[in-house]
Amino acid sequence: MNNFVRTTSPVSLYPIPLTLNDGTETEFGRFKGKVVLVVNVASNCGFTPQYAGLEALYGKFRDRGFEILGVPCNQFAGQEPGSDTEIAEFCQRNFGVTFPLTEKARVRGKRQHPLYAELTKFKSGLLPGLVKWNFEKFLVNRDGEVVDRFAPTTEPDSAEIIDAIEKALGD
Repeated sequence: MNNFVRTTSPVSLYPIPLTLNDGTETEFGRFKGKVVLVVNVASNCGFTPQYAGLEALYGKFRDRGFEILGVPCNQFAGQEPGSDTEIAEFCQRNFGVTFPLTEKARVRGKRQHPLYAELTKFKSGLLPGLVKWNFEKFLVNRDGEVVDRFAPTTEPDSAEIIDAIEKALGD
């Protein structure tokens, strides 16, 4: 059982529009029925090596209905200055990333991406409200509900994240 408190009425994440890193227009509904870890990422951050752990996590659970959605963001100390093409090339070249990335987006503020406007309505423990830094993680269950939230310092291969994914997958 999670300790999340929703600050507003539930809104489905599925109709929220997304533009992938390659320009493909889609919506969060492409993940319907899957467990998704949404992570705001950056190429020049102290947490950037977590890309390797995220890719390993993706490889471990992908066949069971697990997805990772990386959301590049340049809002924290300018740590994601590249273009969408440069970001994709960096992730592939340095970490072999195969999970989807969106185009660069804002995760807080007046022009916050609609996905993050919904994700951050969930309050939990030490992570209420706004995204605090790069590599903050939100776990969304198969029904499109946020079920957990992890600090940037929580490594992708931590027992905490693996246990939460296993529970959400439930198979």
